[in-house]
Amino acid sequence: MQNKDRRKTRRWKNCGPYITDHCNHECYVAYITGLYSLEWEIKPEKRSRHALCCCSLREQLFYPFLVIAFCMSVVLLLVWIETANDYHGFDWVVYLITRYWFLWSLLLLSLCGILVAYSSLLLVLGFLLIWEGYELYLHWCHKILIVLVIGICTFFMTVLCKFWQDRWLTLGLSLKILAPYIHLSSITMMVLLSWPVAFYLVHWEQEARFRRKKIIHQRRETVQRYARLTKLRAVQVAIGLPFFLILFCLFVVPLGIHSPCLQEKDELGPKPGLFGHRGAPMLGPENTMMSFEKAVENGAYGLETDVYVSCDGVPFLMHDYDLRRTTNIMEIMPNASNTTSHLFYWDFLSTLNAGRWFLQPHLKPFHYMETLSEADREKARNQKIPKLADLLELAQKERKFVIFDLNNPPINHPFRNTFIQQVVRVILDSKIEQHLIYWLPSNYRTYVKWKAPGFQQVGRLYPIEVLTRENISIINVDYKRLFYSGLRDYKAANITINLYIVNEPWLFSLAWCSRIHSVTTDNVQLLRQMHVPYYFMTPGYYMFTWLLLDVVSSIFIVAIFYFHWWRESQNEKVFESTRSSAGNT
Repeated sequence: MQNKDRRKTRRWKNCGPYITDHCNHECYVAYITGLYSLEWEIKPEKRSRHALCCCSLREQLFYPFLVIAFCMSVVLLLVWIETANDYHGFDWVVYLITRYWFLWSLLLLSLCGILVAYSSLLLVLGFLLIWEGYELYLHWCHKILIVLVIGICTFFMTVLCKFWQDRWLTLGLSLKILAPYIHLSSITMMVLLSWPVAFYLVHWEQEARFRRKKIIHQRRETVQRYARLTKLRAVQVAIGLPFFLILFCLFVVPLGIHSPCLQEKDELGPKPGLFGHRGAPMLGPENTMMSFEKAVENGAYGLETDVYVSCDGVPFLMHDYDLRRTTNIMEIMPNASNTTSHLFYWDFLSTLNAGRWFLQPHLKPFHYMETLSEADREKARNQKIPKLADLLELAQKERKFVIFDLNNPPINHPFRNTFIQQVVRVILDSKIEQHLIYWLPSNYRTYVKWKAPGFQQVGRLYPIEVLTRENISIINVDYKRLFYSGLRDYKAANITINLYIVNEPWLFSLAWCSRIHSVTTDNVQLLRQMHVPYYFMTPGYYMFTWLLLDVVSSIFIVAIFYFHWWRESQNEKVFESTRSSAGNT
């Protein structure tokens, strides 16, 4: 009995490695087949019967939809990732529509990521099945979901094209500054892609040679064999020609690349100054004294805000049209929560809390805010709506520039026709040095110049002739519009430029490399820590990297093709020797 058990154990030990390898491979094929076609049993008849046919005609007709879904979802994800600078503005616009604050931008980002992950997973599974020699059969559930992916991507791209066309401008700017790095990464990807390309091109070349020899030896030049040979050559051209054309373009594309951050170190301009947008809204409730004090602590060059005028003529700081989002008016006077901020008296406005909302997780304005200390939380909890005079006092003390948008009161407002005079009077009464005021409102500019000649007049994206005629040497413009609307002309005219809103380091680097004077930002605490622009590279270093990578990648690609050619030749020799041995026998 013991001898019988011993022989059984020895038999399992000898067969163990084979069974283990066989089962692992079978499980692997079953797994990828199950995910792709939802069939968890491997059927021998599902193996591809033809060298060039990986699936039925129906599957071939649907496969482009899968490729389209993948490409559209990747483009949508790329656009949304690169427009992270404007997430807060997007969330605010959606808030105006829904009257509910939420980080909608992150929800859309997650959705785009899921679409890309799903479509790319199906593409990879399809490639692995082809590699294993199995026919493709995508389950109808996946087909419905792929069509749904295309529909979702089409909807959001339509919305972007119709309502947020500037998102495409932001994507263009990001590609402009990242061009050298995208180029170098693309060459690396082509080297990795050369492995499967070389495998199939060499494999089909060997099969074409085998079929040509077969035709010659049998002296039967049938139409069917020639058609098969033509298909093999056509597939080789269809795959190999685009690959080598793209590779050639990547090898020579640096000759036409122009990136703002591709320059010599001595040509780099000074770091742009930072205007704290509504203070430092990631460190304190926006448009409160705590927020402005945090901006000053983080080295802000100036302070930016939005000004309303109360019903009794007091200029105060507020951004939204109403008080719902940034105050507790819903608790105190819910029936008046939709009333414009202009139509309240200062005695009431001064009683509202403007900081507690900032501490509620579901109302936080930015997703990457730092955790506040207990002291800062207590300070934020007690913030009130500040008057313009309070901000001017801080700016005068710290010698910071002030720039603000002035919102026009409604028609029935007591100061509808005199709000400009009221604001100018408050500024002059504050005794702040006039050159610290960047006067942005275009209303009554002649009056302002006469009453306060020391104010620095700031224009928009006006023609240079208009700026010269009105003696304006500073402009405050949207970054997306400036880079596509005559940046070189404004710099040639010695116009001082301030960009808004610049939050992402890559965008700040673009402004820095373009010699922009200052930017308005929500992210003053991060941008102040930058000592050199991101993605900065000297032309000499880029040229050295480009040439080195071209040489190394060429060697690798040639080696990969040679390896596959050698392996196919060895397999061919083994096949020929086996066939000869069988013939002799």
